[in-house]
Amino acid sequence: MKSDAVKKGMQQAPHRSLFNALGFTEEEMERPLVGIVSSYNEIVPGHMNLDKITQAVKQGVALAGGVPVMFPAIAVCDGIAMGHVGMKYSLVTRDLIADSTEAMALAHQFDALVMIPNCDKNVPGLLMAAARVNVPTIFVSGGPMMAGHVGGCKRSLSSMFEAVGSYTAGTMTEEEVREYEEKVCPTCGSCSGMYTANSMNCLTEVLGMGLRGNGTIPAVYSDRIRLAKHAGMQVMELLKKNIRPRDIITEEAILNALTVDMALGCSTNSMLHLPAIAHEIGFDFDISFANPISERTPNLCHLAPAGPTYMEDLNEAGGVYAVMKELADVGLLHTDCMTVTGKTVGENIADAENKNPEVIRPIDHPYSKTGGLAVLKGNLAPDGSVVKRSAVAEEMLVHEGPARVFNCEEDAIDAIKGGKIVAGDVVVIRYEGPKGGPGMREMLNPTSAIAGMGLGSTVALITDGRFSGASRGASIGHVSPEAAVGGPIALVEEGDIIEIDIPNLSLNVRVSDEELAARRAKRQPREPKVTSGYLKRYAAMVTSGNRGAILEIPKA
Repeated sequence: MKSDAVKKGMQQAPHRSLFNALGFTEEEMERPLVGIVSSYNEIVPGHMNLDKITQAVKQGVALAGGVPVMFPAIAVCDGIAMGHVGMKYSLVTRDLIADSTEAMALAHQFDALVMIPNCDKNVPGLLMAAARVNVPTIFVSGGPMMAGHVGGCKRSLSSMFEAVGSYTAGTMTEEEVREYEEKVCPTCGSCSGMYTANSMNCLTEVLGMGLRGNGTIPAVYSDRIRLAKHAGMQVMELLKKNIRPRDIITEEAILNALTVDMALGCSTNSMLHLPAIAHEIGFDFDISFANPISERTPNLCHLAPAGPTYMEDLNEAGGVYAVMKELADVGLLHTDCMTVTGKTVGENIADAENKNPEVIRPIDHPYSKTGGLAVLKGNLAPDGSVVKRSAVAEEMLVHEGPARVFNCEEDAIDAIKGGKIVAGDVVVIRYEGPKGGPGMREMLNPTSAIAGMGLGSTVALITDGRFSGASRGASIGHVSPEAAVGGPIALVEEGDIIEIDIPNLSLNVRVSDEELAARRAKRQPREPKVTSGYLKRYAAMVTSGNRGAILEIPKA
């Protein structure tokens, strides 16, 4: 056992004395040590139930003969961090989580790990750590929130942000906003639409790192507790069979995840996290992979914010496995990939059934013949940009209009709420990328303000920052290279005509190469927004969005 390095032999007598201090018995010292990486905290609604999930996992591990030992991982609530300096600290936690989990796991020589994440950067951070540490590992998340109900309709957090925009536009009263405030987030769990947290938990299932239902069983269901116990038991099977994360997270598994992402209509943030996870296994993931996969993968689900269904509906319809079965039946998945069940993808999904063709469209009756995401390139984004195509109004798939240029999110929000943005405009928010932000803030506030003020089908937004999974509309993010490193987005001027053609995968500014070169020659680098602390170090090491905002040591 790996843990023998801290338990066996005379040289380890001091180590054993410290285990004695922990209350370990001789019997426990003979058994495998299983690290339980719990992301429980009392500030993130998606994590407030993880203490119960953790206890269930520990019971499962103990039932199967292991010794569970819990240690923590941090997590940020993107909703609470939204729209202020706190959002600079969201994406950057992904690497803190990966680094600290790697440190704890290797410092204490655990034989196996159970990862218990739920929200946003917590899931990919722990997947990155799993690939690095590469001991038998399984994931069990905290589960999605139930949808809220307002006026007889299901609602979620994106409805709340849009309600604020509607209030600003004068189409909703303060009392109506208050009703949304009280009802849209009714339970614990990751917010109930196909936002980033639920996207990544579903993709963890697809990657093979979580058991069936990990992405969709609601947080408040007792099934979630049973799932956690089974995960605890199953990690011991993985240990016996020596099945490790790098046996499961392969190039083919990541391409499976990207394919199912297209069918589900996941958050654009998956196009940051899949490259970062791929980087950990040595797979150079180019975001342009998305386009050929999207071309052959139909979009089968329109979960909020793209449509009227929610995670609980997807769960009842058969969950992620039902979506995978639709795709596998026409040869769109690699079905021989290994998973934490000890079986292949094909074996896992053999009996999956689509129980509601209104929630999961059959493969021959999709919402669209192409997938939910697209990567756009052109003279405005030579290295690419990302749009959630499935959440764009039909009339905005091709659009051109004058650029309204802002060098930070706050200025853009002031202009939108001040009525200075009109139909046809293309809002450009720059210097919000991984380096320029720093931290690549989510732009849910401006996109929600645009939608709430009735401009969602006439105004586009382009940024080197990123979007919440709750964003909808012609929202194009991850523009690379970013403004802070001199990308063309830094050269756009007020009134330049921006040309968006999502079906043809292009994003251009109608300015000649000669004029762009002249502007570049006159451009003066901007002073960094942050000059101390972790964000300064992060900005020095982070790459652009097209590479997943991974960290690299700068070249001398």
